[in-house]
Amino acid sequence: MALLLTQLFTLHDVTKLRRAVAEQAENSGLRDGRLEDFVLAVHESVVNAVEHAGGRGHLTLWTVDGVIRSETADQGAGIPQAYLDGAVRPADLTCTGRGIYLIRRLCDLADFRTGPDGTTVRLTMRLPHAPALPRTMKRIRVTGSGGPSGHFQG
Repeated sequence: MALLLTQLFTLHDVTKLRRAVAEQAENSGLRDGRLEDFVLAVHESVVNAVEHAGGRGHLTLWTVDGVIRSETADQGAGIPQAYLDGAVRPADLTCTGRGIYLIRRLCDLADFRTGPDGTTVRLTMRLPHAPALPRTMKRIRVTGSGGPSGHFQG
């Protein structure tokens, strides 16, 4: 296990924390849409703690066994069961209720532990199998005999 970040947060820390999560996730190998999805899901879990659980929480970010995980913990009153499922998309004109819906769709795994003493949200995203290529490398077009060309990904 490699601990990447551990931080208490309040409303004043949300933007800085989002940037730190993005930087650590990118350094761990997440790229493009998967990076954006993970950062948005973590951000939603942090914002939910700030808005619905007393204005503060604790975020931990780490990598282990080919995945990156975040854990957002708060000491709020828990998530009502009606919101916890997150299976139904909230109506377009609804002002609340999108966070859990988004979190469940953006990450490979989202686990919610909630009760009257607080909530812990653990989000998991698989990391790419191969190490990221250095940014200075160019893509190489490879053609095989009799087949279409493609991108070399080795």
